[in-house]
Amino acid sequence: MHAEPAALVAPEDAPTRVAELAVRDFRNLSRVDVTLPPEGIAIVGENGQGKTSFLEAVAYVEQLRSVRGARDRDLVRFDAGAFHVHATVHGPEGVLQLGAGADRAGRKRVTRDGVEMARITDALGALPSVLLAPRDVTLVSDGPGERRRFLDITLALTSARYLRALRHYRAALERRNAALRDAQRHRRGADAAAAWEPALAEHGAVLVEERRAWVRQHADEFTRLSHAIGEPGRATIAYATTLTADGDGHAALREALERSREHDLRRGSTHTGPHRDDLALSLDGRDLRVVGSAGQQRTGAIALRLLEAATLRARRGTLPVLLLDDPFAELDNRRAARVLDLLLEAGVGQVVLCVPRPEEIPDRFTRLARYRIAGGDLSEGA
Repeated sequence: MHAEPAALVAPEDAPTRVAELAVRDFRNLSRVDVTLPPEGIAIVGENGQGKTSFLEAVAYVEQLRSVRGARDRDLVRFDAGAFHVHATVHGPEGVLQLGAGADRAGRKRVTRDGVEMARITDALGALPSVLLAPRDVTLVSDGPGERRRFLDITLALTSARYLRALRHYRAALERRNAALRDAQRHRRGADAAAAWEPALAEHGAVLVEERRAWVRQHADEFTRLSHAIGEPGRATIAYATTLTADGDGHAALREALERSREHDLRRGSTHTGPHRDDLALSLDGRDLRVVGSAGQQRTGAIALRLLEAATLRARRGTLPVLLLDDPFAELDNRRAARVLDLLLEAGVGQVVLCVPRPEEIPDRFTRLARYRIAGGDLSEGA
């Protein structure tokens, strides 16, 4: 049951692909230089040898930050002073040369076609990719912060309006919180904190609006994907916020901030706004985080990643690079087969697949060029 890699590409979408990748001192990778075929590669190696580091290096070029939320300084290999990743990317915009790196002091440098970006966000998302890994279960099992981060990344990579609002909102939030702490420390009123509320309301309303729109657009598909993977119950997503769904979101958020000002002053931080909202996941009307088994939570997480890929494809007009980190671990054979079918149904461009053993490469990916990784060294053939 083999398929030619080229047959996995949906003809109406030109895939984005990495033609060449150079990695220096990223996590446990010392020096990696690889030329990737258009269909991708399969990397075989035991745990701890560098498979995940390789995938995260590719994802770093897209997100310009760790997909695990780690600080840049913590991505530098233990005996090095800085890391750097360079990718030659073929996509809708033609051929791009993308570079990103940081040193132990946290200083980051990002280049596009050899030109350093004065604003790092100008290079954000230039290499569309989606990473599927067993640790994605934290999207369901952990607190609201993980799911907000998922929404923020997915929307910031596909909406300039959202990215701009997110940047301004976070800056205003930081300043309001600092003003609250200062007022609390010096036993003053919250007038200084109130000065940041118009900006929080303006930009926060954009975040809430776009998050709600994304959830409305994808709610039915989340249910369908969960069922297709093998969940017999009804899995749903909803945007959970304290703001009313109707009316002027800007005005509602501003009023909510004003109402909570004295409470926030006592606590020293802002407790109202989209930074406190959640992407609620339910199974038969109950919190999936509470009632779901490990397999059911993993199903929900995979469905979210498939929606992320669909969003990138629809909004960027390209098939993203698919990064698969032992993607079928902890799944029974039935669910693993259905996940693979859904990936192929959605259209697959370039694939970078990492597994511990050659026999774990799915039949449909056995024609990918094979590499082995050990001790951070990548070599062709496995």
